[in-house]
Amino acid sequence: MEKTIEEGKQGEALVLEQNPENKKKLFIESYGCSMNFSDSEVVASILSGNGYNTTQVLEEADLVLVNTCSIRDKAEQTVRKRLEKYQSVKRKHNPTMKVGVLGCMAERLKDKFLEEEKIVDLVVGPDAYKDLPNLLKEVEAGHDAINVILSKEETYGDIAPVRLQSNGVSAFVSITRGCDNMCTFCVVPFTRGRERSREPQSIMAEIAELHNNGYKEVTLLGQNVDSYLWYGGGLKKDFIKASDMQKATAVDFAQLLEMVAMAFPKMRIRFSTSNPQDMHEEVLHVIAKYPNVCKHIHLPVQSGSNRMLVEMNRQHTREEYMKLIDRIYEIVPGCAITQDMIAGFPTETEEDHQDSLSLMDYVKYDFGYMYAYSERPGTLAARKMADDVPEETKIRRLMEIVERQREHSLFRSKEYVGQVVEVLIDKTSKKSENDWSGRNTQNVTVVFPRENYQMGQFVNVLITDCTSGTLIGKAIGLSEMNS
Repeated sequence: MEKTIEEGKQGEALVLEQNPENKKKLFIESYGCSMNFSDSEVVASILSGNGYNTTQVLEEADLVLVNTCSIRDKAEQTVRKRLEKYQSVKRKHNPTMKVGVLGCMAERLKDKFLEEEKIVDLVVGPDAYKDLPNLLKEVEAGHDAINVILSKEETYGDIAPVRLQSNGVSAFVSITRGCDNMCTFCVVPFTRGRERSREPQSIMAEIAELHNNGYKEVTLLGQNVDSYLWYGGGLKKDFIKASDMQKATAVDFAQLLEMVAMAFPKMRIRFSTSNPQDMHEEVLHVIAKYPNVCKHIHLPVQSGSNRMLVEMNRQHTREEYMKLIDRIYEIVPGCAITQDMIAGFPTETEEDHQDSLSLMDYVKYDFGYMYAYSERPGTLAARKMADDVPEETKIRRLMEIVERQREHSLFRSKEYVGQVVEVLIDKTSKKSENDWSGRNTQNVTVVFPRENYQMGQFVNVLITDCTSGTLIGKAIGLSEMNS
């Protein structure tokens, strides 16, 4: 429960269906948020068309790419340790191996990466992946290569992502890139650029392909999905300049969500991540109206203190957030709400910390990602605010937040005992091969005996027991979603 985003989604070597005509081997690892994993699928698709098959064996790779995260210093240190591993493998097993750094860390450090990490041959930012074939030619010619130019238009909507190490059940579909919300602690606007939305037709086409290939669940993905707005143009901020026709035919997130729900009634639809200042009631009514839209909203708050929210440049108050929570529970009964929370932001007092704990008591979140504040170079907080909360105070406050979340998660889990929930089977249980594991509409993990059920089936499960993070039950039959 106290896992951070990058800890909860540890780096994985991703595997692509092999093309027999490709002769080179690519090893690609991803760290950080779901968007990085989605981006790696785009990268693998681009390189598949340029002679590369993926491999799980690091030692045999011609090209090693690591897709990086800059959300916290710990995430960056993890990447640097992996680079040490690559260097050791290159020295011992494969001296011609080339190494590239992708993603947010590449964008943040740019050419400094080539200076600081001598093993790195290639540095590519999140908007420059289409340039990879040209950059690799530079590397093969013996030159270092770098492209970290941020784009105002790139969404990769014209690239069909490959599904890397997929379970064949669920997949990510990117709908926006970048972020315009300049939270003082966050590097995303600097590493992923301005917010722009992907054309609805390309989104629908990608989901249709997944549906045709037997996938049962998609997650609509973006740094801030509620800001989705397609009007045939570029940046959302330019919408005011759009023509009357463009405005009349514009598609916002609630409309997109409804389009997907209606077109694919036998697929579950999730979305992440939402921003409290941008979430509108229309989205809540779509969730309530369509049973295939999952009843789960990840709604980062970061702090329960109004003073801290101002310092963080969060464009909402504690009271506005609580009012939104009330509306969610009113319009979507049984909806799960999850959070992000930062402990020890600059100038945070004990009173501010207690405000966060009391907000948690008010909401009783189902789950949370909780962090001790980590200064990120380039952000307003790093430039203008002293990191003045002692480390031991940060850790103590974080542990209190984590413990409070454990209590609330157990409280929410117990509410399911005695209920029948619909579960989409997506893997074998970690603890026993005799059990299936899946998730209900609220995104809670459910474990139950395998019997004769199969991966990818929707199963009704009677919940008989629970822990703070897992529901335990017994299947009582297939759901109507299978028909």
